[in-house]
Amino acid sequence: MISLPRLLPRSRKASPAPLPRTLLVEGRELPIAIRRLRTARRITLRLAPDGSEARISMPEWGRTADALHFAEQRRDWLAEQLARIPPPVRIEPGFTLTFRGEPLRVEWRPGAPRRPAVSDGELVLGGPAEGMEGRLRRWLETEALRLAQADLAHYCARAGQTVPKLALSRARRRWGSCSSRGVIRINWRLVMAPDFVRQSVVAHEVAHMTHFDHSPAFHAHLAELYEAPIERANHWLKAEGRLLYHPFG
Repeated sequence: MISLPRLLPRSRKASPAPLPRTLLVEGRELPIAIRRLRTARRITLRLAPDGSEARISMPEWGRTADALHFAEQRRDWLAEQLARIPPPVRIEPGFTLTFRGEPLRVEWRPGAPRRPAVSDGELVLGGPAEGMEGRLRRWLETEALRLAQADLAHYCARAGQTVPKLALSRARRRWGSCSSRGVIRINWRLVMAPDFVRQSVVAHEVAHMTHFDHSPAFHAHLAELYEAPIERANHWLKAEGRLLYHPFG
C-alpha cells in the first residue's frame, strides 16, 4: 500500500466531465476504483489481490483528479505489484494446492472417495473429473470453518468472551470482520495460509469484541490474546496474501 501525506480540505468547485477511471500499466488498461471514506485523512493506493483493479481510498472531500494523478505517479509501483501475481492455474489432476501453508499435489483417482483426503503430501479424491474444482473448494471451505471454529473457541476463552456466531466470508477486500451484532466472519481462503496467519486474523476479530476500534487499547488486548508476534502474520498477509486468490479466484 502507498499513501500520500495528509491532505488539507479544499473548497468545492464545479467539476468538468468525469475523467476516465483507468490507467494504462504495462500495456494493460487497469480499472481504478475510488472510495471516499469519512475517516480517511490521506489518499492510499492498493492493488486488488487478484490484480483486477487499483483501489484508492481518500477523504470524502477529496478530488477525483487528485486521486487519479496519485495513481498515475505510481504507475511503476502498480506494474511491480501486477508482476508479482502468479499466472492462472488450471485445476486439474497433478496441480499443486496449498493447504495450511503446505503444498499438496492433487491426485484424482476414479476409484477413490469423492471427498478429498490428505495422504503423504497428496490430496486424493475421486468422483467425476469434471466436478473436481467444486469438490476441492467445498472441502477447503469445510476445513476453513472447522479450523476457524477451533481458533475462535480458543481466543474467546483467552478473552473471557462467549463464543459468537461464525461464518465464512468470500470478501475481496478483508480477511475478517466482527459486526456490531456479534457475528465474526473469516475469509475461507485463509485455510491455504499457514496456521499462524489464520489464527492472527481470528484473534484480531475476537479482540474487536472488547474494543470495537483500532485504538491503543485494542492493540494491547490483541497482543495479550495472540501468542506470537502479530507483525509476522501481518507481514505474511501483505507479502503473500494475494496468492491465496489462486487458483480459485
